[in-house]
Amino acid sequence: MTKRILSLALATTALAGTANAADLRMSWWGGDSRHEATQAALTACGEKHGHTIQPEFTGWSGHFEKVATQIAGGTEADIMQINWPWLPIFSQNGDGFADLSQMSDIIDLSQWSEDQIVSGTVNGALNGLPVSTTGRLFVFNTTTWADAGLDLPQTWDDLIAAGPVFAETLGEEYYPMEAIGLDAAMIVTLYGTQKTGKPLIDAQTNEVNWTVEEMTDAISFYQTLVDNHVILPWRDQLASGVQALHENPKWTNGEIAGTYQWDSTYFKISDPLGEGEEIEYVGLLELDGQQTPGVYRKASMVFSISKNSDNPEAAAEVLNCLLNEPEGVEAMGSARGVPASQAALSLLQDADAIAPEQADAQSKVMAAEGPAIHPFMEHPDVRSAMEDNLEAFAYGQIDAAQAADEILYGIEDVLADNFDS
Repeated sequence: MTKRILSLALATTALAGTANAADLRMSWWGGDSRHEATQAALTACGEKHGHTIQPEFTGWSGHFEKVATQIAGGTEADIMQINWPWLPIFSQNGDGFADLSQMSDIIDLSQWSEDQIVSGTVNGALNGLPVSTTGRLFVFNTTTWADAGLDLPQTWDDLIAAGPVFAETLGEEYYPMEAIGLDAAMIVTLYGTQKTGKPLIDAQTNEVNWTVEEMTDAISFYQTLVDNHVILPWRDQLASGVQALHENPKWTNGEIAGTYQWDSTYFKISDPLGEGEEIEYVGLLELDGQQTPGVYRKASMVFSISKNSDNPEAAAEVLNCLLNEPEGVEAMGSARGVPASQAALSLLQDADAIAPEQADAQSKVMAAEGPAIHPFMEHPDVRSAMEDNLEAFAYGQIDAAQAADEILYGIEDVLADNFDS
């Protein structure tokens, strides 16, 4: 293991330039554990490369507004943790941040896959490097599925067939899955992407890809899951007064036996489970005739360098140290999830610093295929257009075609407001 760490250290530091000692700033959001880990990493990387880095950290609330104000005034930190969906907001044409591809003599970009590099690229400029990558996978309660006498599903048909079995074998209160709110929107998005082979929003053209008919079909499929006792009805789940899955007693006692969640939420949703209840990530369910598995994979956050930095080479040295070099990687650990950098991932795996469940889920996410996800899929107004109209549909206030029309109109309105025609 020592030789491996040494070779990684040599590989990642060999690219480092000889920037003069600099006074830098780095900003980020997070909780106490992330703050402590990042400050330790900045100290280690600063000592290694001869720079001092002033930390600027907050909680999540208000951080967007703080960064927006700083960028507008040209006073942002040299290195910034940026939420992935913010990239096209702060850098619509790709010139809002430094282009990290121009710093490849300092930053070892080979540690990221082509898809990961693309996810941080705006208009041909690498505006941010993914710190970690996350994606949606199906998670099932193996205990409840075994009690129902069923193997875990591999296809949508398997899942649909399980609904009536759950009701007959375990009782009407048992369901193979849950999906309301964002989870419902994600199910609709997955099905439509698998069937059409197209993402809802094109990452290159900034345009809606689906027709009203295709969106209507995806919404109707969601209703098929409800009609077959696969998903607890929206109204019934809201009636419980508990919306967060990890706080729902129906989840913790196994009555709800499946969900479609981020791979990074394993411990959040597994820790509250009752005694004897166990869960397993199974990847993506297959659709008969699918055009793509349709994985929804994205950078959870990126590190960017200010285009106004007086010391971009020094900032690049620190960024590379944080993401690729042993000193920074070991100090940061998994405070931001499973690292996207292969160098960092190898270092933490060798140190047993990543839980096996996290590593297994991450490998499923990274192995799956699907079209590039547009950052505006995470835009609050896009999410609202989908969730609000799906809820109205679920309550019978509008039909599937009306919901589809309203959703697409709302998304197109958001895109028109943010991108040149």
